[in-house]
Amino acid sequence: MPKSLLYSAHNDDFTVRVRKPGGEWRDLYEYRVQIDADTHQNASMVYFDFDGSVEIEVLKNNGRFDQVSVAPLSSAVKVQRENALLRMTLTRPERFSLQFNDDRLHNLHIIAGKLPSSRPIGEDVVYFGPGLHTPPAGTDYFPVKSGQHVYLDGGAVLKGAFDLTGVKDVKISGRGLLWDPGRAIDLDQSSNVDVSELIIVNSDRRDAARVMNIRNSRDVSVRDLTGFTSGKWSDGINISTSQHVTVADGYLRVSDDAVVVYAVADCPLCRQKAAQTGVPDPNPPGDTFDIKVRNMRIWVDVAHALYVGHFGDNADPRTIRDITFDNVDIANLDEDDPDWEGAMAVYSGDGTMIRDVTFSNIRVDRIEEGKLIHIVAGANPRYNKAAGRGVDGVVLRDITFTGAGMPSSSIIKGLSPQTAVKNVTIDNLRIGGRPVRSAADGDIIVGGDVLGLKIR
Repeated sequence: MPKSLLYSAHNDDFTVRVRKPGGEWRDLYEYRVQIDADTHQNASMVYFDFDGSVEIEVLKNNGRFDQVSVAPLSSAVKVQRENALLRMTLTRPERFSLQFNDDRLHNLHIIAGKLPSSRPIGEDVVYFGPGLHTPPAGTDYFPVKSGQHVYLDGGAVLKGAFDLTGVKDVKISGRGLLWDPGRAIDLDQSSNVDVSELIIVNSDRRDAARVMNIRNSRDVSVRDLTGFTSGKWSDGINISTSQHVTVADGYLRVSDDAVVVYAVADCPLCRQKAAQTGVPDPNPPGDTFDIKVRNMRIWVDVAHALYVGHFGDNADPRTIRDITFDNVDIANLDEDDPDWEGAMAVYSGDGTMIRDVTFSNIRVDRIEEGKLIHIVAGANPRYNKAAGRGVDGVVLRDITFTGAGMPSSSIIKGLSPQTAVKNVTIDNLRIGGRPVRSAADGDIIVGGDVLGLKIR
């Protein structure tokens, strides 16, 4: 931990240490991570890497507690308690959180990763060693050139973002940390980009302070990424007008959509500003397709977990197609805007056509507020200037929801024969341990202009 951040970034709610079995205990640094845009609370996070097995001890420093829980529920972590001290043994990498008396706003996130990739060598390597790093004077980002491999060693803390505009053949890796970078990793008009292993902790200092934006780009791989956000519009990973993108093996706790797939070049406010200036996009974006998201653990304090659609461009109608989400844990979901609720959501607006979206092996632990399923083809006057062109082909397979929380009814509906929802298949959905065989079983409202719905 850089000495200059020793006190300013610390949270004293917990003391955490680790060791190889029988070895010497090592204290970890307990980072303060701001969460939940609605309440702006401070949770805690520790991280370390290991192979073989490791023992963890956690001491809750402030106040008593009666019970402790692990999230997500699918985690293999078993907790042993002795008074205020908790012990765990891990035999494989795990990213999980501990809640004390179900306090979800001051919990402890433990990022126990596999050993990161080794430091690369070569003329095109940009290396950040242990310690605090700041961007070049007058900027808030670290520049990256085509062909470079940027490596952040363990203990490297960067107070800035990465701007990947118009680059190709770029890698960013290593177990470094980006501390309050704003829009942490921004891709635009880039190709053949690989980002892996980083940890990103953002505050509410800036709006739209996302973990990663991927726009108008292709051939992008995002692996083993951990991210926390707490500001307005602070998505996790935002993918738009891009092709051949894979997001895998990540952990996100965010205050807006966790993983979202759009068909617009940037956020609507940015698009409106561009339209007002009369400056067109220099490289018009295309359709969004071949997007794969798998092996993720997600905690959403505000908005959606997995979302496809919503924004588009009526002047240049686009298609979103071939989108897959597989093996995803949603530990918590909170969305109190009825128009946009949905752990798994598909929405066609602004001339967008959405085809062939698959959600499989999705486990939802708790819905504080919101819907489990939201599949709509429509035109919402708050955000859309015109109707979408519809949804055709959505599969939800092997979905489980505990039933915990206060979910509202799921919804599937179209707007008209021209803006319809077609060919939705729900296969092996279980809520509260019960199989869902009909819309009524799953508390699903089916509206008009829905064709070819199957629930089995």
